[in-house]
Amino acid sequence: MHAEGRDAVSAFAEYRKLLFTVAYEMLGSAADAEDVVQETWLRWSTVDLATVQDARAYLVRIVSRQALNRLRTLGRRKETYVGPWLPEPLLTAPDVAEDVELADRVSTAMLLVLETLAPTERAVFVLREVFDLGYDEIAAAVDKTPAAVRQIAHRARQHVEARRPRSVATAAQTRAAAESFRRALETGDLQGLLDVLAPEVVLTGDGGGIKQAALRPITGADKVVRFILGGSAKNRALLTIDEISINGRPALVFRLDGEIDGVMTFDVEGERIHALNFVRNPHKLTRVESETALALR
Repeated sequence: MHAEGRDAVSAFAEYRKLLFTVAYEMLGSAADAEDVVQETWLRWSTVDLATVQDARAYLVRIVSRQALNRLRTLGRRKETYVGPWLPEPLLTAPDVAEDVELADRVSTAMLLVLETLAPTERAVFVLREVFDLGYDEIAAAVDKTPAAVRQIAHRARQHVEARRPRSVATAAQTRAAAESFRRALETGDLQGLLDVLAPEVVLTGDGGGIKQAALRPITGADKVVRFILGGSAKNRALLTIDEISINGRPALVFRLDGEIDGVMTFDVEGERIHALNFVRNPHKLTRVESETALALR
């Protein structure tokens, strides 16, 4: 798409959702993604549009460079993070859930797999596998040769395929499991919780050192149930749990006396929950009140 003669503001606005999604996929943090998008605008606003042949490619290249720089900084920040680090949950519109590819790409499960990649590998994987950029375009964004990018992409793809969930549950299956979990938790139904959790279920909590959360993942249905019921018992009278759509998938939002206290996402296989991810860090709950627009194109 030729950018010559187009207004910089309108060109940027056209691709803003895409740029945010690229940055969020690379960073797992909405706050950092917004900063990267703003940095991208500052650079874009100084570009002579007459020299730009493809506004989308040019903008994606800028946002990718900025996100890669931020990703390296985030890596150092995570080294001192208190307890496990989970991606920042986003309240998403129904159209995200209806787009199976988009919902899969921005799911908590996928973002956690991407966390296991080195920064350049993550950038290359996201740009190639998620946004279908050519090797030449990616090479320009990450300062590598096209041949090197091809090798990195292959290695990253193998890494992700080996670690992503064995089977992706449908939205209906995830919703049913979340509802069963919610009902059992609200009533303190021990057996109901054990029935919906896989024996090897893993609970990961992210309190960021601000809110109470397990400092290490908890494995095993019995241990997870004891931890959850113990934590909710003292506040049950003030606790409400509602279903929402987080990162394109059914999830639960926990409110304590009307205030958001946490968001829980699920990895479901068949009819059972194999992983629970519970974000309580208040700095990561700012995108749960209003929907975030995402786009792959």
